[in-house]
Amino acid sequence: LCAIPTGMGKTFIASTVMLNYYRWFKEGKIIFMAPTRPLVAQQIQACLGVTDIPSSDTAILLDKTRKNRQVIWNDKRVFFTTPQVVENDLKAGTLNPKEIVCLVIDEAHRARGNYAYTNVVKFIDRFNTSYRVLALTATPAADIEGVQEVVDNLHISQIEIRTEESIDIVKYMKRKETCLLYTSPSPRDSTSS
Repeated sequence: LCAIPTGMGKTFIASTVMLNYYRWFKEGKIIFMAPTRPLVAQQIQACLGVTDIPSSDTAILLDKTRKNRQVIWNDKRVFFTTPQVVENDLKAGTLNPKEIVCLVIDEAHRARGNYAYTNVVKFIDRFNTSYRVLALTATPAADIEGVQEVVDNLHISQIEIRTEESIDIVKYMKRKETCLLYTSPSPRDSTSS
């Protein structure tokens, strides 16, 4: 689980990990899941801009009803999609869970309860014990119990947390200046109720 603030390099980390798995496993499937279509579109642009993974080996899957989905899963190696698409394709037998070598989960704090991230990991676990999960979030949870649920649901074995004050981060941060402004409440308008 990589928990670092927004804008601090989670996409770069994901891209690097995905590139390594792409090189190490010539037949394995690498899946990047984000919770919304706009995030998926944003991440494919960012990840492919950082790595030299050929676009001919990548696919973006957003439409749950697409007819040639089996062909796409068979012909490509790196996928950008939503967890709902992966969950549906696993259940339908369109995606073979044994072929997955790396699962990147963006906005991993959502992996609670019956959310699709949790269901995808549970499904893959039934058939595959040789894949890795990279979970990314800026906000792991509001409390320890929430963080533990995410860790349990995604089978996290290591947590890396960074803040803007972390010693290995601070030298790359732009200086912020905080200015407190004190104001008085506006006088209440006596004509409104």
